[in-house]
Amino acid sequence: MTLAFTIARCRQAAVGVLATLLWLTVTAAPPSLLDAARGPVDIPATTEPPRLGNAINDDVRRPRNYDLQPPTIPHRVDGYQIDKNFNKCLDCHARGKTDFSQAVPVSKTHYIDRSGKVLEQISTRRYFCNQCHVAQDAVPPLVGNGFEGLEAMAQRELPAAPAAKPKARR
Repeated sequence: MTLAFTIARCRQAAVGVLATLLWLTVTAAPPSLLDAARGPVDIPATTEPPRLGNAINDDVRRPRNYDLQPPTIPHRVDGYQIDKNFNKCLDCHARGKTDFSQAVPVSKTHYIDRSGKVLEQISTRRYFCNQCHVAQDAVPPLVGNGFEGLEAMAQRELPAAPAAKPKARR
């Protein structure tokens, strides 16, 4: 065998390997793009949305998990008009209407504009309630949540304070 013949055989083998790899990549199925929240359906595929259940409508105020957390909405709000022309929430929660409605009044902070000026009406940056406040629905969580509030962390991390010893009398 000559050197030229060996080089030719190596070239043929390399071309064969490259052709096989090219054929495998062209004929292989594309990788599946899945999202855990959508279930076993590719992301580009159209899906049927889940049916909406009955929103929690018990008017029970829920505890907040952290400082400055916006309170959740304890009643149904589907069908509420909240746009630049009208805000249905203010029918009950505006400060001038809470005596009659017995609803929780809008926080005083919602009447302060970006520069700190106190306004007579709700600030435009606080007008769209659903930016921060959400209604609750009785559904299982999509992902686990191990959130602990500050009080729970403090109780777990800090040792119990020792009991005070009584002072001896003289």
